[in-house]
Amino acid sequence: MNVLQGAHRRVPRRSSFAAAAAAVVVTVVAGIAIWFTVRSADAATVQPGAYTGLGFDTCTAPSSAAMKAWKESPYRAIGIYIGGVSRGCQQPNLTAAWVSEQQQNGWHLLPIYVGLQASCSTHSSRIGNSQAAAQGRNAGSDAVTQAGTLGLAPNSLLIYDMEAYPDTDAACKAGVMAFMKAWTIRVHEAGYASGYYSSASSGVKQQVDDYSADGYARPDYVDFARWDHIGSVTDVGIPAAYWAPGRRIKQYAGGHDETYGGVTINIDTDYLDVTPLASVGISDFTGNGFADVLARTTSNGQLSLFPGHASALEPGRLVATGWSVMNSIIRIGDLNRDGHEDVIARQASNGALWFYPGTGAGFGKRKQIGSGWNSMRELTPIGDFTGDGVPDLLAIQTNTAALYVYPGRAGVSLGARIQVATKWGAMSDLAGVGDFDRNGHPDLVGKVTSTGELRFYSGRAGGFLGRRLATGWGDRRDLLGVGDFDRDGYQDLAAISKTNGDLRVYRGNGTGFQGDFRIGVGFGTRSPLF
Repeated sequence: MNVLQGAHRRVPRRSSFAAAAAAVVVTVVAGIAIWFTVRSADAATVQPGAYTGLGFDTCTAPSSAAMKAWKESPYRAIGIYIGGVSRGCQQPNLTAAWVSEQQQNGWHLLPIYVGLQASCSTHSSRIGNSQAAAQGRNAGSDAVTQAGTLGLAPNSLLIYDMEAYPDTDAACKAGVMAFMKAWTIRVHEAGYASGYYSSASSGVKQQVDDYSADGYARPDYVDFARWDHIGSVTDVGIPAAYWAPGRRIKQYAGGHDETYGGVTINIDTDYLDVTPLASVGISDFTGNGFADVLARTTSNGQLSLFPGHASALEPGRLVATGWSVMNSIIRIGDLNRDGHEDVIARQASNGALWFYPGTGAGFGKRKQIGSGWNSMRELTPIGDFTGDGVPDLLAIQTNTAALYVYPGRAGVSLGARIQVATKWGAMSDLAGVGDFDRNGHPDLVGKVTSTGELRFYSGRAGGFLGRRLATGWGDRRDLLGVGDFDRDGYQDLAAISKTNGDLRVYRGNGTGFQGDFRIGVGFGTRSPLF
């Protein structure tokens, strides 16, 4: 019998507080599963994919022969330790060739990174609370590097293993949250998904407590340790709406030996219920898979980019100056088909329409694509309304209140306009919201200026079918389609509160909204959003 020994594989081990015990029990990191829509990489290299069922992890990646033997097991997912200063075992088998072989054999791979631990823990390598953000970012960068070396493409999940720590040290807890926020932002920037493993009674409890904290970029998936031997991701300590649906893993049994195909491995056991993160669709300016917001500061004409992270925005980054001369700015989509979202702006003095090619961080050389556009208002991106694969522009003729679509052309131009509706003089704050109702056509929302009624216009071949969506929107301005901001499979809407300048996302559900959350403050001095 081939016996794989692993007595010291978990250093630090994945720790788990027993459900009703005060003592800390320890075990390994298993994974959280997530899958992004792959744009440039081979889908086979994106791990772990969608999976519901049993998984295991062991400190040292088993040999190829052992993995083949374990195809007799009920497990189809395995946690692999890709790096970190606290990783407890050497990894002689863990190579890009091994990763490729296992995925071809049907295994779902859960990449785990074991780095610095909480400052109030007993581990030797700990977070420095005053440097927590920088340390979290560095850890995220290293995890991205290790993942790339193993051939794990962007859109794969990277799980941070944060061992159990005392729940009474405020500075320690703040350090963990700052560290994890920076980790999540960094792996998102590289196009990977963020996962978090910890005890249900310490680290995961804190994530639950701060789930909706303003400005916190929470992990996309949670992996919680509770050794009650119940194979279910439902847990009394995690509200049903959190990390749901399909964003959880539970480690429900600690270290023990199991034997399949004559090979014995010491493992921890997990139950996974994971589904892919939905594609963001529109509004991904940076190209990393998450929706972003751009905005102009009214006082100085500076354009800033606010990168998004599914639950929050980063602080703004200056991308351009001198835009006070523009009285309409929109993100049209990828008009020049180079893989980046582009911007169209109208010059206030003469109505000239300018095209600015996006680069993911700023803009290339502009090109004039129209003149005389001061006769139009509510310039709005509507997506590919005409169905030719190129994004289109929507606008209202001021003197007639007719609504027109201007077809985009791949040569960076606009075709002859098409009238799609009349009597739109009462509408303002139009926003393209992608295929909100999932009928295969891009949709539109707009506000009745006099009443604050929010109306939804379902896209149809050649036009729209309207209905009331909500009331009481008189306080909101700068409505903006932000794609699937939280990546739950439904298109969302953002808007600024006139009262306090908060920027909020309203979570779509295909027919209306299922709640909202704040992603930014201080937007009262910024307009427009795009």
